[in-house]
Amino acid sequence: MTPAHIAGLAIAAIACVTDLRSRRIPNVLTFGAALAGLVYQLATGGIDGLGQGALGWLVGVVAFILPFALGGLGGGDVKLLGALGAWLGPSDAVWLALYTGAAGGAMAVVVSLASGYLGTAMQNIKLLLCHWQVAGIGALPEITLEHSGGPKLAYALPILTGLVATIWLR
Repeated sequence: MTPAHIAGLAIAAIACVTDLRSRRIPNVLTFGAALAGLVYQLATGGIDGLGQGALGWLVGVVAFILPFALGGLGGGDVKLLGALGAWLGPSDAVWLALYTGAAGGAMAVVVSLASGYLGTAMQNIKLLLCHWQVAGIGALPEITLEHSGGPKLAYALPILTGLVATIWLR
């Protein structure tokens, strides 16, 4: 395990604690972690390393920007994935996003089942797909995080799970 992996795990663990307690991931953590990741990349890889860190940050942000824009994720989740991408680089940031999406989907099903919300969640997905077919892809305000009455998932937990999978499987 590299120093970047250790730093990423520490950052994601801190984000989990704050997200579970307050349903927020502080900017000081995400922006600070992104800056530290870029400095690490510069110190260990020079200008090329800095470029890889910046590209990893961009991949992390772009991977989650659409779900954020559609009201399915919070801004802290996007910034956290970007910060971790700065530490990992672009290739691992892609894997992080994929594993995080799989972990988030699985956790959402478990939370929905446990809370009795799974039927409503499935109806909401059907409603969203119908809306997109008619009106094009866009947020449907009544089922966004802000307006939905469904259970909330602290998404830092799937991000940490995705990071562990990325480190373990890569």
